[in-house]
Amino acid sequence: MKDVRKILLPLPSTSNAEAALIRGYNFARRFGAHLAVLHVRPDGREMAPLAGEGLSGAMVEDLMRSAEHEGARHAHEVHALFERFVAAHPDIQVVPPRGPFPMDAPTISFNIMRGAESEIVPAQARLSDFTLVPHPDSGDAVSSSETLHAVLFDSGRPVVIAPRTPPKGLIKRVCIAWNGTAEASSALRGALAWALTADAVRVLHCGDYQRRGPTAQDVVDYLAIHGITADCVEFPPVDRDVGKGLEAACKDFDADMLAMGAYSHSRLRQLILGGVTRYTLEHADITVLMSR
Repeated sequence: MKDVRKILLPLPSTSNAEAALIRGYNFARRFGAHLAVLHVRPDGREMAPLAGEGLSGAMVEDLMRSAEHEGARHAHEVHALFERFVAAHPDIQVVPPRGPFPMDAPTISFNIMRGAESEIVPAQARLSDFTLVPHPDSGDAVSSSETLHAVLFDSGRPVVIAPRTPPKGLIKRVCIAWNGTAEASSALRGALAWALTADAVRVLHCGDYQRRGPTAQDVVDYLAIHGITADCVEFPPVDRDVGKGLEAACKDFDADMLAMGAYSHSRLRQLILGGVTRYTLEHADITVLMSR
């Protein structure tokens, strides 16, 4: 993925949304791309089947009204944040969700859709070059974590996770985590858009995490074909934790972005035993591109 033209940014609430908007704005400017901001408002009518689960009609009606009220509140807050953001950044053009879109000029749109976020966002992501999500540890009842995993598993496109705090400047130093898997290969392809214009690129690998497949040096050679100069460094686990070792290696490189494959092991195994994907989601303080 070298030519980025459309970036999807789902905002379920305002939690960690400002940092995601700033990162999306930076990406749109960098690539001359369109930033499609999307808020999915739950449909309270989906609670109707609960009437058959032991709840009375009156109780279901109350739940539907409460859900509608909360949905309206979140939609209003997200739209107000969007309006404040575009007012503060007049250099990005606001356009309707369906365009028209000027070529090679940064644009932004806002759209509200009704339904299940875990279904709508992956569907929209399939026709986006990548999906940018706010950091999932919002601590709010509405979290982007479910959206993140839905896109990872059901869109066929990369996910970029914004940092918790508003980032400063463009991405200049890119780390690519490599273990030889198909997931790592997909992340490598997604990272090309940033690696092509980065000041420095490093391929990180760990003997304890390497699978059968191409080596880190093979990745360096592949990047060279694309005109990208990179080095490769093997990092050790920290406290027997590969995720901690990867985090430390990124800090040693002063990286702005980490690209990595997600869930080389099953998600269930990672949730129970932990894993590199889970550790990175919980602890990364830089922009992370993940792909499956």
